[in-house]
Amino acid sequence: MSAHAEAPGHGGPPPGYGTVGHLDRVMLGLIVALASEFMLFGAFFTAFFYIRYTNYPVYPPEPFEMPVDSTAINTAILISSSFTMHWALVSVKRGNRRGQTLGLVFTLIMGLTFLALQIREYNLLHTEGFTPEHGAFASVFFGLTGLHGIHVLVGAILLAIALVRTLRGHYSPQKHMGLELSGIYWHFVDVVWVVLYTLVYLLSNSARASL
Repeated sequence: MSAHAEAPGHGGPPPGYGTVGHLDRVMLGLIVALASEFMLFGAFFTAFFYIRYTNYPVYPPEPFEMPVDSTAINTAILISSSFTMHWALVSVKRGNRRGQTLGLVFTLIMGLTFLALQIREYNLLHTEGFTPEHGAFASVFFGLTGLHGIHVLVGAILLAIALVRTLRGHYSPQKHMGLELSGIYWHFVDVVWVVLYTLVYLLSNSARASL
């Protein structure tokens, strides 16, 4: 028999193919992608703090006031969506298709509600004459919040795809990588918003109140 004789089962991928150690390559790709996203947001936050501490002794600049109260509602919505996303992930691992479906539906609804309220906020700011052309502060404000809004939109698209696949029975307790990746991305979006809300809305508001 030739030294190159085919082993039993030859023709399929070898054991462990598609993994790095015990880490799936798709999961590794997502981790690398999220690391680049952290750096992207880090650049915007750096610009925000630079403008904050070098240009505006009174922050936010007059006459603009941060819409802390309305944005707090959006924050509560997004934090709640992390719990429903977790519910969906736990449900798929337990074979609970109903819980998986409801978790995705609620998460998607809250994500779309967040976007609708953010668009409403932008419309109100535009009516008051506050636009990205207003100055450096306006540019970094809309840059940060708009960048995050785009990520929420991408997350909502991923959730919609996961929901369709759930309804078609594509996921099982053994195979649900697509849903898990969507969940990790959604949690990332939520964490970024909590940081953004704290630094851009809450701290800026308390800084003005202390003057």
